[in-house]
Amino acid sequence: MEFRTPVEQPVYPFRIEPSQTGLALGSCFADRIGGWLRDGKLPLCVNPFGTLYNPASIAQAWERLAGGRPFGPDELFEHDGLWHSPLHHGDFSGPDREAVLERINRALAEGAEALRKADYLLLTLGTARVYERQGRVAANCHKLPAREFVRRRLSVSECVERFSKPIEQGPQKQVILTVSPVLHRGDGLVENQRSKATLIVVAHELAERFPGRVHYFPAYEILTGELRDYRFYTEDMCHPSPAAVTVVRERFAESLLAPEAQQLLAAAGELRRAMEHRPLHADSPAHARFRADMLRRTEALQQRFPQADFSAERQFFR
Repeated sequence: MEFRTPVEQPVYPFRIEPSQTGLALGSCFADRIGGWLRDGKLPLCVNPFGTLYNPASIAQAWERLAGGRPFGPDELFEHDGLWHSPLHHGDFSGPDREAVLERINRALAEGAEALRKADYLLLTLGTARVYERQGRVAANCHKLPAREFVRRRLSVSECVERFSKPIEQGPQKQVILTVSPVLHRGDGLVENQRSKATLIVVAHELAERFPGRVHYFPAYEILTGELRDYRFYTEDMCHPSPAAVTVVRERFAESLLAPEAQQLLAAAGELRRAMEHRPLHADSPAHARFRADMLRRTEALQQRFPQADFSAERQFFR
Protein backbone atom coordinates (compact mmCIF):
# COMPACT_ATOMS: atom_id res chain seq x y z
CA MET A 1 0.00 0.00 0.00
CA GLU A 2 1.02 3.59 -0.62
CA PHE A 3 0.83 5.44 2.71
CA ARG A 4 1.21 8.95 1.32
CA THR A 5 -0.05 11.05 -1.55
CA PRO A 6 2.96 12.24 -3.58
CA VAL A 7 2.88 15.76 -4.99
CA GLU A 8 3.22 15.69 -8.74
CA GLN A 9 6.18 17.89 -9.60
CA PRO A 10 5.63 20.47 -12.34
CA VAL A 11 7.73 20.27 -15.50
CA TYR A 12 9.72 23.49 -15.75
CA PRO A 13 11.01 24.91 -19.05
CA PHE A 14 14.45 25.64 -17.61
CA ARG A 15 17.08 24.33 -15.20
CA ILE A 16 19.40 26.37 -12.99
CA GLU A 17 23.00 25.91 -14.14
CA PRO A 18 26.03 26.29 -11.83
CA SER A 19 27.04 29.54 -13.54
CA GLN A 20 23.60 31.16 -13.35
CA THR A 21 23.09 33.84 -10.73
CA GLY A 22 20.02 34.30 -8.57
CA LEU A 23 18.31 36.46 -5.97
CA ALA A 24 16.12 35.10 -3.15
CA LEU A 25 13.58 37.29 -1.35
CA GLY A 26 10.99 36.40 1.24
CA SER A 27 10.28 34.47 4.39
CA CYS A 28 12.58 32.36 6.54
CA PHE A 29 11.88 29.50 4.15
CA ALA A 30 13.65 31.57 1.46
CA ASP A 31 16.59 31.80 3.87
CA ARG A 32 16.62 28.00 4.22
CA ILE A 33 16.42 27.19 0.52
CA GLY A 34 18.48 30.18 -0.63
CA GLY A 35 21.13 29.58 2.02
CA TRP A 36 21.38 25.94 0.96
CA LEU A 37 21.96 26.94 -2.67
CA ARG A 38 24.49 29.58 -1.66
CA ASP A 39 26.35 27.17 0.61
CA GLY A 40 26.40 24.80 -2.35
CA LYS A 41 28.47 27.38 -4.25
CA LEU A 42 25.71 28.61 -6.54
CA PRO A 43 25.96 32.40 -7.00
CA LEU A 44 22.92 33.62 -5.07
CA CYS A 45 22.13 36.72 -3.01
CA VAL A 46 19.72 35.94 -0.16
CA ASN A 47 17.36 38.49 1.43
CA PRO A 48 19.30 41.79 1.20
CA PHE A 49 16.42 43.38 3.16
CA GLY A 50 16.40 40.59 5.74
CA THR A 51 13.53 38.17 6.15
CA LEU A 52 10.31 39.46 4.58
CA TYR A 53 6.95 37.78 5.03
CA ASN A 54 4.20 39.48 3.05
CA PRO A 55 3.88 40.01 -0.72
CA ALA A 56 3.69 43.81 -0.48
CA SER A 57 7.03 44.06 1.34
CA ILE A 58 8.69 41.54 -1.01
CA ALA A 59 7.46 43.45 -4.09
CA GLN A 60 8.54 46.74 -2.52
CA ALA A 61 12.04 45.38 -1.90
CA TRP A 62 12.20 44.12 -5.49
CA GLU A 63 11.25 47.55 -6.84
CA ARG A 64 13.76 49.32 -4.57
CA LEU A 65 16.53 46.99 -5.72
CA ALA A 66 15.58 47.61 -9.35
CA GLY A 67 15.74 51.38 -8.81
CA GLY A 68 18.89 51.22 -6.70
CA ARG A 69 18.13 54.47 -4.83
CA PRO A 70 20.10 54.54 -1.53
CA PHE A 71 18.25 54.95 1.75
CA GLY A 72 18.49 58.27 3.57
CA PRO A 73 18.44 59.15 7.31
CA ASP A 74 14.84 60.33 7.03
CA GLU A 75 13.74 56.78 6.18
CA LEU A 76 14.78 55.48 9.60
CA PHE A 77 12.99 55.93 12.93
CA GLU A 78 14.09 55.51 16.53
CA HIS A 79 12.33 53.31 19.08
CA ASP A 80 13.58 52.09 22.46
CA GLY A 81 17.11 53.28 21.76
CA LEU A 82 17.42 51.56 18.40
CA TRP A 83 17.18 52.86 14.84
CA HIS A 84 14.96 50.89 12.48
CA SER A 85 13.85 50.80 8.87
CA PRO A 86 10.17 49.97 8.29
CA LEU A 87 11.19 48.20 5.07
CA HIS A 88 13.78 45.91 6.69
CA HIS A 89 13.98 43.07 9.17
CA GLY A 90 15.22 43.82 12.70
CA ASP A 91 18.60 42.27 11.87
CA PHE A 92 19.53 45.66 10.40
CA SER A 93 18.50 47.66 13.50
CA GLY A 94 21.02 49.15 15.89
CA PRO A 95 21.81 52.04 18.28
CA ASP A 96 23.93 54.01 15.78
CA ARG A 97 21.85 55.54 12.98
CA GLU A 98 24.81 55.99 10.62
CA ALA A 99 25.95 52.40 11.14
CA VAL A 100 22.43 51.12 10.47
CA LEU A 101 22.21 53.22 7.33
CA GLU A 102 25.61 52.00 6.16
CA ARG A 103 24.59 48.34 6.60
CA ILE A 104 21.29 48.90 4.81
CA ASN A 105 22.87 50.66 1.84
CA ARG A 106 25.70 48.14 1.55
CA ALA A 107 23.13 45.34 1.39
CA LEU A 108 21.06 47.38 -1.06
CA ALA A 109 24.04 47.81 -3.39
CA GLU A 110 24.84 44.09 -3.23
CA GLY A 111 21.21 43.17 -3.82
CA ALA A 112 20.80 45.64 -6.70
CA GLU A 113 23.89 44.19 -8.40
CA ALA A 114 22.58 40.66 -7.81
CA LEU A 115 19.21 41.59 -9.32
CA ARG A 116 20.87 43.16 -12.34
CA LYS A 117 22.88 39.98 -13.01
CA ALA A 118 20.23 37.50 -11.91
CA ASP A 119 19.00 34.83 -14.27
CA TYR A 120 16.28 33.84 -11.81
CA LEU A 121 14.45 35.07 -8.70
CA LEU A 122 13.26 32.84 -5.87
CA LEU A 123 10.36 34.48 -4.00
CA THR A 124 8.86 32.82 -0.92
CA LEU A 125 5.54 34.22 0.33
CA GLY A 126 4.90 33.74 4.04
CA THR A 127 1.62 35.46 4.92
CA ALA A 128 -1.03 37.65 3.30
CA ARG A 129 -1.57 39.44 6.64
CA VAL A 130 0.03 42.89 6.81
CA TYR A 131 0.50 45.67 9.35
CA GLU A 132 0.08 49.18 7.97
CA ARG A 133 1.55 52.23 9.68
CA GLN A 134 0.79 55.70 8.39
CA GLY A 135 -0.78 54.16 5.30
CA ARG A 136 2.25 52.03 4.36
CA VAL A 137 2.83 48.31 4.82
CA ALA A 138 5.58 47.63 7.34
CA ALA A 139 7.97 44.77 6.67
CA ASN A 140 8.55 44.49 10.43
CA CYS A 141 6.78 46.10 13.39
CA HIS A 142 10.01 46.45 15.43
CA LYS A 143 8.02 46.11 18.69
CA LEU A 144 6.15 49.37 18.19
CA PRO A 145 2.80 49.58 20.03
CA ALA A 146 0.02 47.64 18.29
CA ARG A 147 -2.20 50.74 18.31
CA GLU A 148 0.05 52.32 15.69
CA PHE A 149 -0.85 49.68 13.10
CA VAL A 150 -3.86 48.69 11.06
CA ARG A 151 -3.90 44.91 10.55
CA ARG A 152 -5.55 43.38 7.50
CA ARG A 153 -5.25 40.64 4.89
CA LEU A 154 -4.12 41.57 1.39
CA SER A 155 -6.47 40.59 -1.42
CA VAL A 156 -5.45 38.38 -4.31
CA SER A 157 -5.80 41.26 -6.77
CA GLU A 158 -3.60 43.56 -4.66
CA CYS A 159 -0.82 40.98 -4.53
CA VAL A 160 -1.03 40.13 -8.22
CA GLU A 161 -0.85 43.79 -9.22
CA ARG A 162 2.07 44.49 -6.85
CA PHE A 163 4.14 41.72 -8.41
CA SER A 164 3.02 42.36 -11.99
CA LYS A 165 4.64 45.79 -12.05
CA PRO A 166 8.29 44.71 -11.49
CA ILE A 167 7.79 41.63 -13.69
CA GLU A 168 6.51 43.74 -16.60
CA GLN A 169 8.92 46.65 -16.20
CA GLY A 170 12.13 44.77 -15.47
CA PRO A 171 14.34 42.63 -17.72
CA GLN A 172 13.01 39.15 -18.38
CA LYS A 173 14.06 36.72 -15.68
CA GLN A 174 12.72 33.39 -14.51
CA VAL A 175 10.66 33.87 -11.34
CA ILE A 176 10.12 30.91 -9.01
CA LEU A 177 7.30 31.42 -6.49
CA THR A 178 6.86 29.32 -3.37
CA VAL A 179 4.50 29.56 -0.40
CA SER A 180 6.15 28.98 2.95
CA PRO A 181 4.78 25.94 4.82
CA VAL A 182 5.58 27.63 8.15
CA LEU A 183 2.44 27.97 10.26
CA HIS A 184 1.78 31.49 11.56
CA ARG A 185 0.49 30.49 14.99
CA GLY A 186 -0.52 34.01 15.96
CA ASP A 187 -3.13 34.08 13.20
CA GLY A 188 -4.81 30.89 14.38
CA LEU A 189 -5.31 27.84 12.20
CA VAL A 190 -8.35 29.12 10.31
CA GLU A 191 -6.89 32.52 9.47
CA ASN A 192 -3.52 30.95 8.67
CA GLN A 193 -5.22 28.75 6.07
CA ARG A 194 -7.08 31.72 4.59
CA SER A 195 -3.78 33.56 4.32
CA LYS A 196 -1.96 30.63 2.71
CA ALA A 197 -4.87 30.07 0.32
CA THR A 198 -4.61 33.70 -0.79
CA LEU A 199 -0.89 33.30 -1.47
CA ILE A 200 -1.37 30.06 -3.42
CA VAL A 201 -3.99 31.67 -5.66
CA VAL A 202 -1.70 34.69 -6.15
CA ALA A 203 1.18 32.46 -7.23
CA HIS A 204 -0.94 30.56 -9.74
CA GLU A 205 -2.55 33.71 -11.16
CA LEU A 206 0.90 35.20 -11.73
CA ALA A 207 2.05 31.97 -13.41
CA GLU A 208 -0.98 32.14 -15.70
CA ARG A 209 -0.50 35.84 -16.43
CA PHE A 210 3.21 35.38 -17.25
CA PRO A 211 3.53 31.90 -18.78
CA GLY A 212 7.09 30.75 -19.31
CA ARG A 213 8.43 33.40 -16.91
CA VAL A 214 6.69 32.78 -13.59
CA HIS A 215 6.62 29.30 -12.07
CA TYR A 216 5.20 27.75 -8.90
CA PHE A 217 7.19 25.30 -6.80
CA PRO A 218 4.88 23.32 -4.44
CA ALA A 219 6.88 23.46 -1.20
CA TYR A 220 3.69 24.10 0.80
CA GLU A 221 1.90 21.10 -0.70
CA ILE A 222 4.88 18.78 -0.18
CA LEU A 223 4.94 19.44 3.54
CA THR A 224 1.24 19.82 4.34
CA GLY A 225 -0.12 17.34 1.81
CA GLU A 226 2.46 14.69 1.06
CA LEU A 227 4.35 14.51 4.38
CA ARG A 228 1.30 15.52 6.42
CA ASP A 229 2.54 14.58 9.88
CA TYR A 230 3.70 16.48 12.98
CA ARG A 231 6.93 14.48 13.00
CA PHE A 232 7.95 16.65 10.05
CA TYR A 233 7.75 19.77 12.22
CA THR A 234 10.06 21.08 14.93
CA GLU A 235 9.03 21.22 18.59
CA ASP A 236 7.09 24.45 18.05
CA MET A 237 4.79 22.51 15.67
CA CYS A 238 5.06 25.41 13.19
CA HIS A 239 8.41 25.16 11.40
CA PRO A 240 9.54 22.30 9.13
CA SER A 241 11.91 19.81 10.73
CA PRO A 242 15.37 19.18 9.24
CA ALA A 243 14.00 16.00 7.64
CA ALA A 244 11.16 17.93 5.98
CA VAL A 245 13.54 20.61 4.73
CA THR A 246 15.74 17.88 3.25
CA VAL A 247 12.77 16.41 1.35
CA VAL A 248 11.82 19.82 -0.06
CA ARG A 249 15.42 20.51 -1.06
CA GLU A 250 15.64 17.17 -2.84
CA ARG A 251 12.45 17.90 -4.79
CA PHE A 252 13.69 21.37 -5.65
CA ALA A 253 16.98 19.96 -6.90
CA GLU A 254 15.28 17.25 -8.97
CA SER A 255 12.90 19.73 -10.57
CA LEU A 256 14.88 22.93 -10.97
CA LEU A 257 18.63 22.25 -10.84
CA ALA A 258 20.65 21.09 -13.81
CA PRO A 259 22.63 17.87 -13.23
CA GLU A 260 25.92 19.79 -12.92
CA ALA A 261 24.38 22.13 -10.33
CA GLN A 262 23.20 19.12 -8.32
CA GLN A 263 26.70 17.65 -8.50
CA LEU A 264 28.23 20.94 -7.34
CA LEU A 265 25.88 21.14 -4.34
CA ALA A 266 26.66 17.54 -3.37
CA ALA A 267 30.42 18.04 -3.67
CA ALA A 268 30.34 21.31 -1.72
CA GLY A 269 28.34 19.58 1.00
CA GLU A 270 30.94 16.82 1.30
CA LEU A 271 33.71 19.39 1.68
CA ARG A 272 31.71 21.29 4.31
CA ARG A 273 31.16 18.11 6.33
CA ALA A 274 34.87 17.29 6.05
CA MET A 275 35.73 20.75 7.40
CA GLU A 276 33.35 20.24 10.34
CA HIS A 277 34.95 16.88 11.21
CA ARG A 278 37.02 17.00 14.40
CA PRO A 279 39.81 14.38 14.29
CA LEU A 280 40.84 12.50 17.40
CA HIS A 281 44.52 12.89 16.47
CA ALA A 282 44.98 16.01 14.35
CA ASP A 283 48.74 15.51 14.06
CA SER A 284 48.60 11.89 12.88
CA PRO A 285 49.86 10.76 9.45
CA ALA A 286 46.36 9.46 8.68
CA HIS A 287 44.84 12.90 9.19
CA ALA A 288 47.58 14.48 7.08
CA ARG A 289 46.70 12.10 4.25
CA PHE A 290 43.02 12.94 4.70
CA ARG A 291 43.71 16.68 4.41
CA ALA A 292 45.91 16.14 1.34
CA ASP A 293 43.17 14.09 -0.31
CA MET A 294 40.52 16.71 0.46
CA LEU A 295 42.79 19.44 -0.91
CA ARG A 296 43.20 17.51 -4.16
CA ARG A 297 39.43 17.12 -4.41
CA THR A 298 38.96 20.83 -3.73
CA GLU A 299 41.46 21.79 -6.42
CA ALA A 300 39.74 19.48 -8.89
CA LEU A 301 36.35 21.04 -8.10
CA GLN A 302 37.77 24.54 -8.50
CA GLN A 303 39.01 23.63 -11.97
CA ARG A 304 35.73 22.00 -12.91
CA PHE A 305 33.61 24.88 -11.57
CA PRO A 306 35.75 28.02 -12.05
CA GLN A 307 32.83 30.34 -11.23
CA ALA A 308 32.54 28.85 -7.71
CA ASP A 309 34.66 30.17 -4.84
CA PHE A 310 36.51 27.40 -3.03
CA SER A 311 39.15 29.69 -1.49
CA ALA A 312 38.03 28.98 2.10
CA GLU A 313 38.18 25.22 1.54
CA ARG A 314 41.59 25.40 -0.15
CA GLN A 315 42.96 27.46 2.73
CA PHE A 316 41.47 25.09 5.31
CA PHE A 317 42.93 21.88 3.88
CA ARG A 318 46.44 23.28 3.19
